[in-house]
Amino acid sequence: MEFGVTFFPTVGPADKDGATYYDEALSVAEHADALGYQHVKIVEHYFFRYGGYSPDPVTFLAAAAARTRRIRLITGTVLPAFTHPVKLAGKLAMLDNLSHGRLEVGFGRAFLPDEFAAFGVSIDDSRALFEENVEAIRRLWTEEDVVWEGRFHKFGPVTLQPRPVQRPHPPTHVATAMSLESCESAGRAGHHLLLVPATSSVEKAQEMLGAYRTARAAAGHEGPGRVQFSYPTYVAEDGDEARRLARKDDEAYNQRMAEAVSAWGSVSSSAYPGYERILEATRTYDFDKKLEADKLLAGSPAEVRAQIERIQGWFGPDITLSLTIHSGLLPVEVAKRSTELFARQVAPHFATPAR
Repeated sequence: MEFGVTFFPTVGPADKDGATYYDEALSVAEHADALGYQHVKIVEHYFFRYGGYSPDPVTFLAAAAARTRRIRLITGTVLPAFTHPVKLAGKLAMLDNLSHGRLEVGFGRAFLPDEFAAFGVSIDDSRALFEENVEAIRRLWTEEDVVWEGRFHKFGPVTLQPRPVQRPHPPTHVATAMSLESCESAGRAGHHLLLVPATSSVEKAQEMLGAYRTARAAAGHEGPGRVQFSYPTYVAEDGDEARRLARKDDEAYNQRMAEAVSAWGSVSSSAYPGYERILEATRTYDFDKKLEADKLLAGSPAEVRAQIERIQGWFGPDITLSLTIHSGLLPVEVAKRSTELFARQVAPHFATPAR
């Protein structure tokens, strides 16, 4: 079982300036690299305290690449709907070179109506635009004199420079919160999968995982694909302290998410069936029920180990857990302590025994 660190900022200027947040997050990334974590990952969002301090994952990961030596760097995710594919392919290829081949690219379809409105992109076109742009990026990474005649973009012949270090291209992941169709599409295309279990029941997450693996196998891709689950994580020697901090941070996260998804109260789209339930979920939020359902990790090292054992029972032993570790609301020392306690007292329990 592998573990990494996710950054999902939920602060704004009234809480902390951007420079301070980035300094803190990069220091946690350095810490994670030294402790042996497999990856660091960061989102792309705009405008709101819900992720808005991360409008460009590539910029943050380039800074992380300069401060680390071995840890993998994952865009978790970039949103192709909002960037021309030639531009995004070039930025990502450059990052793969700057990191000497440590990049993994997570693509997301985006789901906040206000972001689509700001970029002048139709939310109803999101799936078609996503699939077209991801395929265009793949071709730009792997082919020369690319000519693209798509519904949304036309260009070429062009040959991308620099070429990615990793051949034929960096590993690719697709993120989805609720969509079974997105899981199946990711499997057919041979991508890896990023899931957020907090947005669905265990049964729904199992269904999504099964759909992905079935589609991947049917398409003839080698292996089951890598599947990564993201969990807010708080570890302290005193489990009660960890849960107190988790409650404070997660309640603020829910408030900020409610602000960001509020447009779903007046927007509907056939491309996002059921997404109005995200807004309702923020209104019925209950921290204790979320913790009891193991939708976040909080407690002493022994208590968190027990949580992960239950998660393995639901989803299998070969998944990757990405620990959402520093929103910016709690002191950075809290994030570093969680990161270290997890690495030293939780992760070794799940290491593959030497043969």
